Amino acid sequence: MTASLDPAAVIAEFIDAVAPYDPHPDAPPVALIGLRTALGDEMFTMSDHLIRAMCRALASYRDPQDRGECVECGGRHLDENLHCRDCGRLHGILGQVIADHARRVAASGDGSAPSEPV
Repeated sequence: MTASLDPAAVIAEFIDAVAPYDPHPDAPPVALIGLRTALGDEMFTMSDHLIRAMCRALASYRDPQDRGECVECGGRHLDENLHCRDCGRLHGILGQVIADHARRVAASGDGSAPSEPV
């Protein structure tokens, strides 16, 4: 995989990786995609096989920042500690422990921590 962030180079590398497996390499292209960047313009011919490969790649892609959806606000911005940056809710086991503790403190009515260990 290229370390290049040049969009044209990335697309060209994807095409090069997929093209050898095209069962009908002589079939006419189904699309012509133009790409305009600060580095210039590029045109890519796209076969049916290549478009299907792109669809499969997109369907299986999971962003490393995707940590799920907040059950409180529905936001998609959970940090590495499963803390929602939109509403502040904590998720996962740590979030559940903190929420349970907060409920016990609130239920005690005096604002002090409960006497039993957490």
